[in-house]
Amino acid sequence: MSTPLPVTDRTRFTRYRERQVTDRPALYDVLDHALVAHVAVVRGEGEQAVAAVLPVASARDGDSLLLHGSTGAGLLRAAAEGRTVTATVTVLDGLVVARTVFDSSMNYRCAVVFGVPVVVADDEKEAALRVLSEHLVPGRWDEVRRPTRRELAATLVLRLPLDEASVKVRADGPDEDEPEDRGVWAGVLPLHTAVGAPRTGDDVPAGVPVPASVPAAADRLASWTPPYR
Repeated sequence: MSTPLPVTDRTRFTRYRERQVTDRPALYDVLDHALVAHVAVVRGEGEQAVAAVLPVASARDGDSLLLHGSTGAGLLRAAAEGRTVTATVTVLDGLVVARTVFDSSMNYRCAVVFGVPVVVADDEKEAALRVLSEHLVPGRWDEVRRPTRRELAATLVLRLPLDEASVKVRADGPDEDEPEDRGVWAGVLPLHTAVGAPRTGDDVPAGVPVPASVPAAADRLASWTPPYR
């Protein structure tokens, strides 16, 4: 049995508390169905301090979230200096169309992770990059060459522990106390990832087939449908 997510001052909800989910598998579900995390960190000190947000490729590795970036990215370098960061991952599952604009909403699964990330060591970086690659395009790692030393040196991977996180889920229809006009349509417009046909690069010689990992990744992404009952 997995350990429930602890509720802290930073993760405790003050509104819509019924939407807070403390089951750790729910956190895994959100992180495993997203490819990008938005990482927020405060850069600078005093009056020069600025809160900045950077979207980065992400992948869960056990009880931690791997964040991929470049050693030249100032925001990630700031995150690597021992500062507390916030990583937000949101999966949008539907538009809730109510009879009023006020009551209209969205269905979503959202995870917010708080913590101090650590830099993945050089001797562990390749393994971490494989986890990231397998999350984005499973099987691609074995179809291409390994990263070179130069590429590894230019890549920064942060590991953010999942010790303090909150999960918020909405998966319902319109929430209206008393519908003003039942003759007006209301409901949910489900959203999911649509995947197009692979487009071969201009510099790829004719006759080179699309590798198995690409259509497999497309099928996997297309299967990420909203969890409606």
